Amino acid sequence: MTSAVSTTEHQGTPSLSDGLLHFPASSAVKLEPHLPPPRPSPSPTITTTTTNSNPNKRPFVTLTFATSLDSSLSLAPGVRTTLSGPQSKAMTHFLRSRHAAILVGVGTAVADDPGLNCKILSPLSSSPDGVGNGKREQHPNQPRPIILDPSARWEVSEKSKVIQLARLKQGLGPFIFTAKKVEEVPEERRAVVEGIGGKYVRVEGLKVKGEGKGEGATSRESFAWVDVLRTIKEEGLDSVMIEGGGSVINSLLSLEQAGEQELVDSVIVTIAPTWLGAGGVLVCPPRAVGRDGQPAPPVRLRDVSWQPLGEDVVLCGKILR
Repeated sequence: MTSAVSTTEHQGTPSLSDGLLHFPASSAVKLEPHLPPPRPSPSPTITTTTTNSNPNKRPFVTLTFATSLDSSLSLAPGVRTTLSGPQSKAMTHFLRSRHAAILVGVGTAVADDPGLNCKILSPLSSSPDGVGNGKREQHPNQPRPIILDPSARWEVSEKSKVIQLARLKQGLGPFIFTAKKVEEVPEERRAVVEGIGGKYVRVEGLKVKGEGKGEGATSRESFAWVDVLRTIKEEGLDSVMIEGGGSVINSLLSLEQAGEQELVDSVIVTIAPTWLGAGGVLVCPPRAVGRDGQPAPPVRLRDVSWQPLGEDVVLCGKILR
């Protein structure tokens, strides 16, 4: 049995009045060891502390997603699938408030039309905790949406939810990472994105991967993760929350599996009490092979914690290196 709330926002015109979420402080404190350093507080009286820091020339990277018991993200490619319950959905939006950016692949942007904003209540607002100023206000810390779109195939428009939310001051304009020169992107798309404070950003280092053989062979363009993360850092964003979809998650984990690059600082996974069955989009990176041709040791998490949230359970950890 799946939960009644999807892992992404509901379709339709965004509404602030009925969409704000609350995540209890008692639950938030349990996530603190796995979070990036706090962003500036909206109030001098509200402070948070963390021991996490990242001295590298890349942002703090949190990989987070919701999965079924059989490691599926969705029933099929391009199909919106209900997984997270209301409590874990609120957790996701709390995580967004703690990251400077939120990243998804173009497949997710095309299939889901996500809002990519933070709908958590402001710490200054009234809440079930009995604190606040009595007003229902959206959290001021909004993440910068980043869409990986090497071929610039996302037909972003005024109807796109991320654009609507930015116009309503309920989110930020997206940064769209592409391999094309910015002037090669259709002018009408650039006007829409730039009109709400977003932009197209060219990323160097495009990779082309062949898929299939013979006449049915195709090629798929992708970025090297080191180039993506360096570009994010160059844009002044010190932390990024990577949410999906499947190809994005698996490509990132495959580098960790092979021990080639250390790119992920924290892993936060929501596990829903359901099976989606064969044919779904799986979190299943390619198995790494050592120099001797034998399977490499599997990647494990350390500093693991588990937190029940409603009918779901949340796994937090860091990759053991």
